[in-house]
Amino acid sequence: MHINNPDQPLILASSSIYRKSLLKRLGLAFNSDSPNIDESRLKDESPTNYVTRLSLAKAKKVAERRTDSLIIASDQCCILNGIINGKPGNHDAAVKQLQASSGNKASFLTGLCVLDATTGNYLIDAIPFHAHFRDLTLSEIDRYLLQEQPYQCAGSFMVEGLGITLLKKLEGDDPTALIGLPLIRLSEMLREFAVKLP
Repeated sequence: MHINNPDQPLILASSSIYRKSLLKRLGLAFNSDSPNIDESRLKDESPTNYVTRLSLAKAKKVAERRTDSLIIASDQCCILNGIINGKPGNHDAAVKQLQASSGNKASFLTGLCVLDATTGNYLIDAIPFHAHFRDLTLSEIDRYLLQEQPYQCAGSFMVEGLGITLLKKLEGDDPTALIGLPLIRLSEMLREFAVKLP
């Protein structure tokens, strides 16, 4: 177990309203700080290495400013047919992603890091979750995208919103991993750092 100060500030290295909402479920006081790092994938980088590298990089970036804190960071990618799908960024790219996902299984891999800025000690993991898409028509895809506009979401959909209507099955140990902050694994990590949870 990593021994830390029980009064140590907890920082979420993210500006995501979805990750903030998830972390609030643990009933812990925390602040958030956006890391603003380059999220480009390295050449031939595996999905696991990609999300864990970015999670650690985000935590370290925030730790530079929050030197007394315990930092939580995560990053997610979507893997479809062995290819990483990132954030689409715009409508046309999102249409292509969802057309490729139609009738297929998309795997979402979420990197998770908890870093003690005072010692440099950290825990890191990658948590998988799978979404099985039903067969989607182009009009369904267009209608969904225009309503939800998930252009900054890996895989072009948000399961916490209307994205659930695109699916026929979810598969995995922790549904919060799909939203981008796996609370089951995070709780285990926080306990390792002696954070008191219910």
